[in-house]
Amino acid sequence: MEKSVSYGSIASSQSLPPSGSRPPSTGSGGSSASSSVSEQSVYHKADTVMSSESVSSADFSSDFRVLRDGNKLAQMEEAPLLPGESMKDMAKDVTYICPFIGTVRGTLTVTNYRLYFKSLEREPPFILDVPLGVISRVEKIGGASSRGENSYGLEIFSKDIRTIRFAHKQEGHTRRSIFENLMKYAFPTSNNLTLFAYDYKEIFPENGWKVYDPITEYKRMGLPNESWTLSRINEHYELCDTYPTILVVPENVPEDELKKVAAFRSRGRLPVLSWIHPESQATVTRCSQPLVGMSGKRSKDDEKFLQIIMDSNAQSHKIFIFDARPSVNAVANKAKGGGYESEDAYQNAELVFLDIHNIHVMRESLRKLKEIVYPNIEESHWLSNLESTHWLEHIKLILAGALRIADKVESGKTSVVVHCSDGWDRTAQLTSLSMIMLDSYYRTIKGFEVLIEKEWLSFGHRFQLRVGHGDRNHTDADRSPVFLQFIDCVWQMTRQFPTAFEFNEFFLITILDHLYSCLFGTFLLNSEQQRINEGLQKTTISLWAYVNSQLEEFINPLYVNYSNHVLYPVASMRHLELWIGYYIRWNPRMRPQEPIHQRYKELLAKRTELQKKVEELQREFSNRSASSSEKAGSPPRSITPEQTVV
Repeated sequence: MEKSVSYGSIASSQSLPPSGSRPPSTGSGGSSASSSVSEQSVYHKADTVMSSESVSSADFSSDFRVLRDGNKLAQMEEAPLLPGESMKDMAKDVTYICPFIGTVRGTLTVTNYRLYFKSLEREPPFILDVPLGVISRVEKIGGASSRGENSYGLEIFSKDIRTIRFAHKQEGHTRRSIFENLMKYAFPTSNNLTLFAYDYKEIFPENGWKVYDPITEYKRMGLPNESWTLSRINEHYELCDTYPTILVVPENVPEDELKKVAAFRSRGRLPVLSWIHPESQATVTRCSQPLVGMSGKRSKDDEKFLQIIMDSNAQSHKIFIFDARPSVNAVANKAKGGGYESEDAYQNAELVFLDIHNIHVMRESLRKLKEIVYPNIEESHWLSNLESTHWLEHIKLILAGALRIADKVESGKTSVVVHCSDGWDRTAQLTSLSMIMLDSYYRTIKGFEVLIEKEWLSFGHRFQLRVGHGDRNHTDADRSPVFLQFIDCVWQMTRQFPTAFEFNEFFLITILDHLYSCLFGTFLLNSEQQRINEGLQKTTISLWAYVNSQLEEFINPLYVNYSNHVLYPVASMRHLELWIGYYIRWNPRMRPQEPIHQRYKELLAKRTELQKKVEELQREFSNRSASSSEKAGSPPRSITPEQTVV
């Protein structure tokens, strides 16, 4: 079956943040109206330990409705507590200094999971509910000699763009206690404590850890086949400690040769299959840089291995090697023992540099973006300020690189090898984005969850180091918004193809919020091996258990399921835009006048209603046709109802 191709087109609707239902305690705040507790979906249950295994939907649904009854929480002064959450400190008569609505007096509570502020004099009450996991650093403002209103307190810098400021009264001596508890529970790993995800014991109807099974996913792709096999050479993580246990490698390559190839690749990350085209058998394989060094070392085994990968695709006598780095960086890596493939050594291979910068450049770009979007936006210089951050330029290069990979595989029917330096940052961005373009399955909610589990988690993106879960060292050079950029690129694609994705913007924001929250175990640690050793699946809950328990929140009402449909987004600065719904969502002036999320739900309900009417009419038509045929004395004509999508 031929695939159809969609080229990028820009949706006409303005970029808007979702409103209404929120995931559990992912942080909120803004105007008093939009921050009422009724708009928050926060859990409140007794501190009892419960299993994360599957339970019946009947047991779940009634319990879950009680948990999400936000109106009852409005009557409480203290923070609502999750199972496993406990209050650690409370300070009354604290002033929240909001950059948008001014000062708000209220009560500040710190638990082992969140910072919770509730106003005293506003109706409906102003609520600020911030998971401690999003806190990057905490600083004291003013000293004993400070004079003036609100000059003595705390300033909290977060990983989700915001800066939060509280003023304390000196005579109350509450600042020190709040500061100490924030430093202790916001950075548990720095204090030899466990992250809250290990204490959280909510009950969900589905075990989210079972969403991804590698053998099932490779079987969906038609693997193993005559050219590719599922290898367990890494079953004990001895070949590569940052790769998964099951690898797809070319058929009939001895294990000794696989070990030699791994020895010639940085961190032992040899080329393994990520995706295979169902018709042409062209493949996307991923790896790390070759250990060429200044002397220009070669490996006959590595060269032969890439030749075998090329030969497994009979439709092409060439293979493309996409190096995510700028060429100057790749050359510089030779001095550190790394480097890139020489076209002289690798026959029939073409090397392409994609000019995507390293983690340090991306971290600095995000820092600049934060400066211009929070708390105030300088209208007169907005476009020039945005350009100076280079953020959209980086997004463009990542999208453009993934587009080139997808085009070579789909249009060129050519196999590709993708790597950066170590193969766990830019490589994951490129393989996963190109797979979304090539395979409509990854544009569904379940498929997207599988994609993250496979290309990011199992293949060793270092979430712990890049995000800094529970670590107070905010200046760590390993921090970088690599995964954030990937989600941003996906959002850009949803803007250009508004009917191609089953999930909505709220789904993407929920994933990012829980990237930092430390409520779920999904994004903890750096590799599959570490998660297995920690027993993460037994001691924490998967984010997908939460997401899949309320899919109606995350469905895109405009979604049309076109299988075998390839997306070619436009990777041009003219067609990219800043994601207002994420980066500037804390500014109440940027919020929609109407709740878009609620409109989506209404559209979904209307679509379901219309679909039922269509099915009823089709049945009625079939019955009438059968009746007419019988009356005419002729045998009834078989009518197959067409699949109608509203």
